[in-house]
Amino acid sequence: MTTREYNNCVDKHADGVFRFVLKNLKDEHDAQDIVQDAFERLWVNHGKVDAQKAKSYLFTTAYHTMIDHIRKMKPLGSLEEIPETESDTFHNYSDLKEILNEALGKLNEVQRSVILLRDYEGYSYKEIGEITNLNESQVKVYIYRARAFLKNYIVSPEQVI
Repeated sequence: MTTREYNNCVDKHADGVFRFVLKNLKDEHDAQDIVQDAFERLWVNHGKVDAQKAKSYLFTTAYHTMIDHIRKMKPLGSLEEIPETESDTFHNYSDLKEILNEALGKLNEVQRSVILLRDYEGYSYKEIGEITNLNESQVKVYIYRARAFLKNYIVSPEQVI
């Protein structure tokens, strides 16, 4: 990868990587640090990374750095630890985006990451597997479970609006 290709990569992918990390961490400063670290690692390894695979390399690096950060900041939880919420909690809300963000926050980091990579960033199952070190069937299972949880959490659009 040349310096020009690296600079083009920064221009093309910095916002996408930042959005992905910020959606997971919900802390702008930590997200900026992780994105900067991902681009620093890309620069250090720019001779080894093909320009065509730079986007995948960045998301993979950012994902692993983010997971390490999450593990340092809090112990891992499971879906069983999340209390059931009453559907009437949402009667006062009219902002679906706010409710969806709240629901995404209830997912564990792997489920949240695969959902964001698939539904927000548009990656294929295979690409998500490469980024997260999961096989394709595991990615599909995590996405299915996350979507089922989100569906149950949100309940129905009629109750939200």
